[in-house]
Amino acid sequence: MGFRLVLEGEEDLVVVGEAGDGEAAVRQALALRPDVVLMDVRMPGTNGIVATERLVAALPQCRVVILTTFDLDEYAFAALRAGASGFLLKDARPAELVAAIRTVANGDAVVSARVTRRMLEMFAGHLPADGASPAEPGALDARLRSLTPRELEVLEAIAEGLSNGEIAARLVLSEATVKTHVGRILAKLGLRDRVQAVVLAYTTGLVRPG
Repeated sequence: MGFRLVLEGEEDLVVVGEAGDGEAAVRQALALRPDVVLMDVRMPGTNGIVATERLVAALPQCRVVILTTFDLDEYAFAALRAGASGFLLKDARPAELVAAIRTVANGDAVVSARVTRRMLEMFAGHLPADGASPAEPGALDARLRSLTPRELEVLEAIAEGLSNGEIAARLVLSEATVKTHVGRILAKLGLRDRVQAVVLAYTTGLVRPG
């Protein structure tokens, strides 16, 4: 109800449906075809992870934003891997909520540096162990070998949760050039958005928690 009140106050946003569990969410989404779904992880019956997988598979154009607690739900990372386009803290300020919805509706993803780092630290034990530096010959994961050195730098920065503007400042590039690099990275790796890029960067060992 709180989210609905916030969103209905925005001229460019329309709340087309609500659901109390994952099964109802999938049914509603299939019928209403929303641009964005705000998805809780823990719900009765079908949880948010399964619901996200089903939604993304059935409605590729629909973007899912996962809602998580401040302490980070242990299942939120699985939901991101299932195809969600980002995650928000449940106590996010109204302006953050609205901005996140607009961002994913425009085809980008919501990747908070603070939340991303804390979440991935939770999964440090499940990520590749330290070994040879990815920069050394033969050490780079096969999935990343199509990227240029500059694209690898940009991917590392994305994995830290940096915005295009912040990446541009770090690498001394224009934002337009960074945007081009991001697009090429997603295309080469067959990724949906920046969230999947973050997940891949960590699961391949290109970037590690801490």
